[in-house]
Amino acid sequence: MDISKVWLVIAAFNEGGMITEVIKLSGATFPNIVVVDDGSSDSTATLACEAGATVVCHPINLGQGAAIQTGIDFALQSGADIIITFDADGQHRIEDALTLARAVAQNEADIVCGSRFLGIESTTMPKAKRLTLKLAALFTRFSSGVPVTDAHNGLRAISRSAAKKLRITQNRMAHASEIISQIKALKLRYKEYPVQILYTDYSIAKGQKISNAINILIDLLFGRISK
Repeated sequence: MDISKVWLVIAAFNEGGMITEVIKLSGATFPNIVVVDDGSSDSTATLACEAGATVVCHPINLGQGAAIQTGIDFALQSGADIIITFDADGQHRIEDALTLARAVAQNEADIVCGSRFLGIESTTMPKAKRLTLKLAALFTRFSSGVPVTDAHNGLRAISRSAAKKLRITQNRMAHASEIISQIKALKLRYKEYPVQILYTDYSIAKGQKISNAINILIDLLFGRISK
């Protein structure tokens, strides 16, 4: 795998408390990192730039889905062969990102996603979050026909050809389910690998709530009705 052709895409909104550490840790392995600052009101953009990342800014907050699409577009324009979406809150591991990228490089699939439910499940995952994730996976399996075990894991590796076909229209958190639906519609090869998520007080505070699962469902249903 040519690591110089791998780009890390990090969508960030008010992540000033963690972004420097995330970029420094990931930058030791991945030389190409683009942070999409999604209208943050704190110093996220400045800190990301100082830590060595390329920074693209949304003037207003559009949502994680929109930020990821912006990052994917930037990575493609920069010549990326493999694009890794990576969370800004420090809960993803570099070794897991490498595993997913290698699977794409070895042509195992067009898109390889991390799953929290294929290996040993985290004992620190909040019960409410576990329920939210299970419900999201169940809905996504039912609506897309893709047998996912973890629909809303933000750690994924995407081949260049697949990234050029994907088009995220769900600006908010429903983008994760939308990506799975597009995998089916575009007949892309898909695979999951077990990953470990590092839950901290910081990442838990920034994470999904039960109410977000309802918002995701509404976004998906509205998106389909409006098409």
